[in-house]
Amino acid sequence: MNSQFSQLMKDATALTRAGDLQAAMAAISTALAHGAKPAQPAADDRVIDVEARVIESDAAAVTGTEQFVCGHFSHRAGARDYRLFIPAAQADKPRALVLMLHGCTQNPDDFARGTRMNALGAQYNALVLYPAQTRQANAQGCWNWFKHNHQGRDRGEPALLAAMVRHIAETHGVDPAHIYVAGLSAGGAMAAILASTHPDVFAAAGVHSGLPAGAARDLPGALAAMQGQGGHAPAGTQSSVRMIVFHGDADATVHPSNAERVVAAHGAGAVRVDEHAGLRHGTRTCTRRLHKDAQGRVVTEQWRVQGAGHAWSGGDPAGSYADARGPDASAEMMRFFLER
Repeated sequence: MNSQFSQLMKDATALTRAGDLQAAMAAISTALAHGAKPAQPAADDRVIDVEARVIESDAAAVTGTEQFVCGHFSHRAGARDYRLFIPAAQADKPRALVLMLHGCTQNPDDFARGTRMNALGAQYNALVLYPAQTRQANAQGCWNWFKHNHQGRDRGEPALLAAMVRHIAETHGVDPAHIYVAGLSAGGAMAAILASTHPDVFAAAGVHSGLPAGAARDLPGALAAMQGQGGHAPAGTQSSVRMIVFHGDADATVHPSNAERVVAAHGAGAVRVDEHAGLRHGTRTCTRRLHKDAQGRVVTEQWRVQGAGHAWSGGDPAGSYADARGPDASAEMMRFFLER
């Protein structure tokens, strides 16, 4: 019996004790596959190669039955590793699932650490899913938001990520009406794309220091868009998905004007804006704008953080691209996601 087989069987036992029988069975299947011969990647988009080994990590303290597991998802559009935070059972099923998309040069552990989103997952009984971009797909570890073949519904990274999140939600019994996505920088741009391509999957989205869907179609266009050059998102990229947007007004990597473009692309139905300027959060001042429809419901919520650069607001500086001095973007996003 090889060490990988032994570890997977131990993980299956732990998952069984935690009550996650589906994941336990998947771990047993994976263990048997590894014990006999190398597992072959699946082409069927309903097939997942799970995974689950529980890893104690400083990105998320594993206490009680909380878990932060590794996984691998295979789909016709590609395959990616991921980390998944599973909260301690507070009810029969998790309340929600949040897909978190890291920025360039980051990875799931780093992003979990910097955003502290696992702590909110524990508080609100929510799964938090962190896919990992591969260096084979992008040399800098960026999600390919600026490539035309990764901007549509039925192919590329949007198709892969939507299929991954659907599978995790189904496996863990999450209500499909409570699936959300958020991301930073390139991850924020991909979150905006997913809100455009899969409004049937994501009930709301959070874009931090990102760009609107369709802002670029190639690398030169991406560099121009990041510098604030270019117009609004093209026709066909607008979305009715509720959106919360964070951006620092001193961001030298992605120009703050992109936040306005994200809001414009997701402001369908907004008829008035309630602005709250001069708000003090931590050591930073910010402006919060609520774009509301005729019934007074918030369509988009926009935070402009004064003096903040290209970093997750209110994050843990132990993670990369995280600024502890501003409002807590993670807490505000989770509040925005769950308030309806």
